[in-house]
Amino acid sequence: MNSKTRQLSVGRTKTFPCSYLDSKQEQLMVLQEDVIDAALFEQLLALGFRRSGSMIYKPQCPQCSACLPIRLPIDEFTISKRQKRTLKNNQDLSWKMVDHKTDQQYELYERYVNTRHGDGPMYPATPEQYDSFATASWMQPLFIELRLDDTLIGVAVTDVLPHSLSAIYSYFDPEFHKRSLGSLLILLQTQIAKMMKKQFLYLGYQIDESRKMNYKRDYRPHQILTNSGWVTEINSKNL
Repeated sequence: MNSKTRQLSVGRTKTFPCSYLDSKQEQLMVLQEDVIDAALFEQLLALGFRRSGSMIYKPQCPQCSACLPIRLPIDEFTISKRQKRTLKNNQDLSWKMVDHKTDQQYELYERYVNTRHGDGPMYPATPEQYDSFATASWMQPLFIELRLDDTLIGVAVTDVLPHSLSAIYSYFDPEFHKRSLGSLLILLQTQIAKMMKKQFLYLGYQIDESRKMNYKRDYRPHQILTNSGWVTEINSKNL
């Protein structure tokens, strides 16, 4: 943080079983501040922090460094062959941005979590649990809705910051899994970021060893936060 940024108070959680890697223990560095604004949160994102609800955290695991903060530089982002096919195969869908959550969004989230993530920490889905990670007392997220005709089939919860977007969570109707809606929602967020003239799309943490969390490297070029700062990775493999 630069000299113009106030001193922040942080704490650590106790260790607990990792949600993504079996046999690993997880520990979080947690920001202990009641008042946060978008500009400060964006600075914290650049340092590898994320938010879940109003809580801002960063993994500080005792014997593991598998969680790699990852972001896309929007002006450099290039769509792969596979991603072009995803866009082409979903041309019959429409999307819009709304600034509030709805009962319909939650119903879709509940169906998604209870169908696809019955072994995860979000199961079983409840309205309180949805609110606890999607919304924040100091941040109003954007909800990007995907529809087939009038039916809601996908949602991306996204924070809009001064110079970037931050992808909080995406979910979709499990019946449409063959459409690659998770990928489509990331591609939509890159398009919206470009439209809004944002510099980065933050995608959270890439975990190479986790089947559920190792897909983010497919978006290129991307930047990984290392001990030397953000490093751009370009893979020439055509997907």
